[in-house]
Amino acid sequence: MIEKYQKPAEHDDGLRLHQNEHTGGCSPKVLEALASLGAQQVGFYPPYDAATRACAGYLGVDPDRLSLLNGLDEGIMATAVGYLRPRPGSDRPEAIIPDPAFEILAFDTEVVGGRPIRVEPNADFTFPLDRVLDEITPHTRVVFITNPNNPTGVLTPLESIRAVAARVPKDAIVFVDEAYAEFSGVSLIPELERLPNVVVGRTFSKAFGLAGLRIGAITGHPDALEPIRLAVPVYSVNIAAVVAVQAALQDLAYMEQYRAEVEESKTRLYAACDRLGLRYWKSAANFVLVNAGERAERLAQGAAARGIYVRNRSKEPGLEGCLRVGAGVVAHTERCIDVFEEVLCGAE
Repeated sequence: MIEKYQKPAEHDDGLRLHQNEHTGGCSPKVLEALASLGAQQVGFYPPYDAATRACAGYLGVDPDRLSLLNGLDEGIMATAVGYLRPRPGSDRPEAIIPDPAFEILAFDTEVVGGRPIRVEPNADFTFPLDRVLDEITPHTRVVFITNPNNPTGVLTPLESIRAVAARVPKDAIVFVDEAYAEFSGVSLIPELERLPNVVVGRTFSKAFGLAGLRIGAITGHPDALEPIRLAVPVYSVNIAAVVAVQAALQDLAYMEQYRAEVEESKTRLYAACDRLGLRYWKSAANFVLVNAGERAERLAQGAAARGIYVRNRSKEPGLEGCLRVGAGVVAHTERCIDVFEEVLCGAE
C-alpha cells in the first residue's frame, strides 16, 4: 500500500517559514497584470506562446525546448507517468532518489507503479555519487536530483550530475529539480545541449513569489521531453499564471532585491544558531536546515505557539532533530530569531 503524501499544515494565522515560499509575496507588477485580466481572457482557454517565449528567454533556451507546467510538481508527476509506468513484459522500472529528498519524488514513483530506490546520504549531506552510480541498473529509468537539495540546501557538484548522466541506460533520464537555482546561482541549463538525457525543472514559486498561482517549466532535449509532454494536460496552466509569470519576468529587480534579503537572512540565522548552540548547514537555497537535537520538537512547537511556523523534519531518516527554517524577508527572519531565543533561553 502506498503511504499517502502528507502536505504541510495550512497555517494562515502567522509567519509561514515552513514551505520555502517567498515571504514577501509577488511583485506589484504581477498584481497589476492580474487586475488587468478581462472577461474574455478568463472565459477563453489560455494562450501559451508569449509566456513560453518569456520563460525561455529568461532561462536562455529555445522556446521549442521548454514547456510550461502547473507548478514544478506537475513536471515531476508527468516524468513519473512518462518514464516509470511498468511496460508489458518488462520488469518494474526504477527511480533512483538520493536522500534526504522532496517526499513527492518517491510518492509519484509509486503511484504510477515504479519502484523508488532510496540512496543513503553522506553524513555531511554531500551528494553520494558512488552509491548513486552503484544503484544504476538496466531497470533505471529516472534519477531524481534536486540541486540545491531540499531540505539540506547543499549543492550537488555539476560534475556529479554529468557522471550520473553518462552512466544511466539509453532509455533513462536524469531529472534535475532546480527549484532554488535563483538563490544558488548554479544551473545545468547552459550544458543541456551536450546532455541530451538530462531534463531540468524550474519553478517561479520561490524567488518570484508565484506559489499560489502554480507555474513552472521544464527544459531539455525534445526527445527526452516528449514522454513528459505527453503526460501534461493540454491546458493545465491557467490564464492568471500565464499573465503573472510574464509580469514577474519584467521585474527582475524585485526578484534580485529578495535574493539579497535571503542572503542576509541566512547570515543572521547562522549567527543566531552559533549563539544558541544549534548545528546548521550552509545553504544555497532560501532556507536553512537546523539540527536542534532533542530540542527540535520543543522549538517547533514553541515557535508555532508564537505564530512562527517552521518545518520539523525529525521523523525522516537521517534528519533526526532537524528543522527546516525559511529565510526570506530580513524582518521576518529577525522575528523568527527572537522567538527561537525566547523559546530556548526561556526554557533553559
